[in-house]
Amino acid sequence: MLDSIRWDSDLIRRYDQAGPRYTSYPTAAQLNDKIGSFDLLHALRSSRQASRPLSLYVHLPFCANVCYYCGCNKIITKDRGRAQPYLERLEKEIELISCHLGKDQLVEQLHFGGGTPTFLSHDELRRLMKHLRQHFNLQDDDHGDFSIEVDPREADWPTIGLLRELGFNRISIGVQDLDPEVQRAINRMQTLEQTRTIIEAARTLQYRSLNIDLIYGLPLQTPARFAKTVEAIIDLQPDRLSLFNYAHLPERFAPQRRINASDLPAPAEKLAMLEQSIHLLTDAGYRYIGMDHFALPDDELAMAQEDGSLQRNFQGYTTHGHCDLVGLGMSAISQIGDLYCQNHSDIAEYQHQLDRGQLATARGLRCNQDDLIRRDVIQALICDFELSFARIEHDHAIEFRHYFAEPWPMLEQMAADGLIEISESHLIVQPAGRLLVRSICMLFDHYLPEHGNQGFSRVI
Repeated sequence: MLDSIRWDSDLIRRYDQAGPRYTSYPTAAQLNDKIGSFDLLHALRSSRQASRPLSLYVHLPFCANVCYYCGCNKIITKDRGRAQPYLERLEKEIELISCHLGKDQLVEQLHFGGGTPTFLSHDELRRLMKHLRQHFNLQDDDHGDFSIEVDPREADWPTIGLLRELGFNRISIGVQDLDPEVQRAINRMQTLEQTRTIIEAARTLQYRSLNIDLIYGLPLQTPARFAKTVEAIIDLQPDRLSLFNYAHLPERFAPQRRINASDLPAPAEKLAMLEQSIHLLTDAGYRYIGMDHFALPDDELAMAQEDGSLQRNFQGYTTHGHCDLVGLGMSAISQIGDLYCQNHSDIAEYQHQLDRGQLATARGLRCNQDDLIRRDVIQALICDFELSFARIEHDHAIEFRHYFAEPWPMLEQMAADGLIEISESHLIVQPAGRLLVRSICMLFDHYLPEHGNQGFSRVI
């Protein structure tokens, strides 16, 4: 079956390494300051001329409390008034971007991320959605994919009702772990009852999909404790579940310096947590989509993987990879045609640029032909666990084995080890290789030898 996984401890020890998560190729690490707002405007006009559908990402960076494990671009504050000046600049950015796009370009996908989007008041959420609808053609028949990240400590039944009224039909809930001792160690106290309340509200109000995020490898976690968390979450029956590997990088993320490294589980314990979680989830009927993601068989992601239409972008796995992605807000990334660009990550600089009537583009990248070839290869491996040599050769006018002669010996070694199967026409990721698909993709990454693996999380 497509969703089958075979746990092989020896292969995991040999091939587990630090590497990109490939929400894009080239990855965000390759973005540079040679790309600016002019490049973005040119790409927007090309998108308009091609009448391509759109996906919008809106970054809302504020959080009332710091979670020590978090590596997101965020602003910790108890002052709810700080959101208002930010929203004023965000509205200005919406106006500047939208005037270069066509009214016929349908917004099929919308995602509010952060930070904590539910940090905003109900009035602020209403105002932001009204502004988006005034300037973009948001799909309004509830067939759009409109999602928002929800913190159960910041939301209640009226909040979930308001979000449904505003058009959201998917929610993602951060849980991470339910054990109180682990929660204290990461400064995120959140009861199972708080999470259950939000899920019950969403189901009653007929949200189409619920996602829950968990993290393994956090301080004070043990296999036994984490199994209780996974079992409790399975009882809630989310449509999707993400099981992330905690990457302890205190030199990059200041809040992680508050975590006592001696409290982190040993590598063997992390592997045990992952293995037992996979067994629990698959026994409960969840399918392994790939890259830490699980979904019920009737979920759109699982069905898209079955029919070969699953894709991946800066928002993760998606059924809307054919859309141009427009990122709004500080640090937001856009992917429009062959152009990637990212806004300033510093709120002061982001707001200053918009106060001058300019877009806040800070860096980016225009894909060359080699990037496009490798992007297609990595996308196929991550989404389909299968690669057709003929399709790549047809789409890019190359001879596959000749073009990728350099990694071919390593691919043959992976085939001998049982991670992949190589035939005359295909490369197929085997059940033992699916957990290690990032390691396979890394063989096709032109930039890794240049930049190394520093700053990336481990595959497992």
